[in-house]
Amino acid sequence: MLTLQLKHLSQSARARQIAVWALSIGLLFFGFLSNAWHVAEQEWFDTHQRDTESLIIGRMVKSRQDSIFSVGGLTGAGVTTSIQQDWISENQIDTQYAAYLHMLTFDEFSPYMSQTGGQGMVFSLLDRCIPLSPQIKLWAFYVLTALLSAIALTFIVDWFYEEFGGWVAIFVVGSGVLSQWLTVFGKNLWWSLWAFYLPMLVVMCLLKRHRVPSNRQFIRFGILIFTAVLIKCFINGFEYITTTLLMMVTPCIYYAVLDRWRRHQYLKWALAAGLGSGVAIFLGLVMLCFQIGAVKGGFMDGVAHVIWSFGKRTYGEVQDYPAVYAASLEAGTIGVVITYVNGIFFDLNTYLSNANPFVSDFLLKVRYGYLILLFMVMSVVLFLRSKKILSERRRHYIALIWTTWFSMLAPLSWYILFKAHSYIHTHMSFLLWQMPFTFFGFAVVGCAVITWRNGSIEKSNMEGV
Repeated sequence: MLTLQLKHLSQSARARQIAVWALSIGLLFFGFLSNAWHVAEQEWFDTHQRDTESLIIGRMVKSRQDSIFSVGGLTGAGVTTSIQQDWISENQIDTQYAAYLHMLTFDEFSPYMSQTGGQGMVFSLLDRCIPLSPQIKLWAFYVLTALLSAIALTFIVDWFYEEFGGWVAIFVVGSGVLSQWLTVFGKNLWWSLWAFYLPMLVVMCLLKRHRVPSNRQFIRFGILIFTAVLIKCFINGFEYITTTLLMMVTPCIYYAVLDRWRRHQYLKWALAAGLGSGVAIFLGLVMLCFQIGAVKGGFMDGVAHVIWSFGKRTYGEVQDYPAVYAASLEAGTIGVVITYVNGIFFDLNTYLSNANPFVSDFLLKVRYGYLILLFMVMSVVLFLRSKKILSERRRHYIALIWTTWFSMLAPLSWYILFKAHSYIHTHMSFLLWQMPFTFFGFAVVGCAVITWRNGSIEKSNMEGV
């Protein structure tokens, strides 16, 4: 009888977990693919980062015309000017899509040399292997990218489900669905959103299964991190790499607090993560230098371009770069961070109309600064409420609080270290708050609400007695 009851409970728990997976993938996928929940303005959703995505389209045209590895396998545009100097115009972007959809060819091709462009190679291979019309294939690529992004985020949701339960998982899913930045990036072929989260997912899964690892597990950990980071660098290059790496080690903070790691454990995990990711990044850079060298004439030309690009995005000397970069290189770091704190996470104006400018701009627009304040308050609430909870569960809540505020370093690392890039790209870098700070922040909110509700119910029952 007891065995049957345990089996029934196990099946019931499995069914709930499957339901969470289905709910999460469904909500995220349709939001990413078609803006089904109208989180973002439709015109913004339709046109966001169409310029960079057109470089993938250009790569597929070039691959179909010549070979996948022509021009070093780099992405690019079928234009006569250098896109390193003069960015592509709206008309040129339209020409890219027209060339792919109508089976046209390029007379000239200008490569983009700041990213390996692995996603372009993968889509070029799929384009060659799938015997369908370009229109159907392009739609299928959007479906694939949106689905992979939804699945990647659902792995994160599932981790919260296993650690904190279904209601907290719903809070996390909700934060993903309501994020306008995740929505507009979710199906973009250039960004391939799922690749940013892959290293963190590997660490989450490994630490979940091996809470007390052997020395052999540390070696395995390093190899898996190497593989995940190398895939990320191949698929979308070194975009937001500091954020990706700090996001990757975020689960380590959670389990370090939860399991009270000793110093030697910290050192072993840090060594494995550092070596694995370091070697992957180095190989990615070597590959990029060879790709650039195939275009410009030599490996050292690639090295020079990488160094030049790094300075342009960080704290390079103003006199070493064109005048167009002067403002970004001279910008103050604090001012850049404030800009991103004031960014909009979710805009209720897409659902409601209000003529009052104050209400419209400051109340209906949920800014990241508001979320930071909310997460602070809820962290305090959860910490205080956790004192009245069993010690085992309390450790989970304390670990979550510590991890949440560590995860804030992931977006801040890019805003600070790559200040010049962040100054220019305010049309896209708000995405970093979702890597993974807002997910952990909303998990704190969910835990705080649940513990407060449970405490209120217990208090009411006591008063009734």
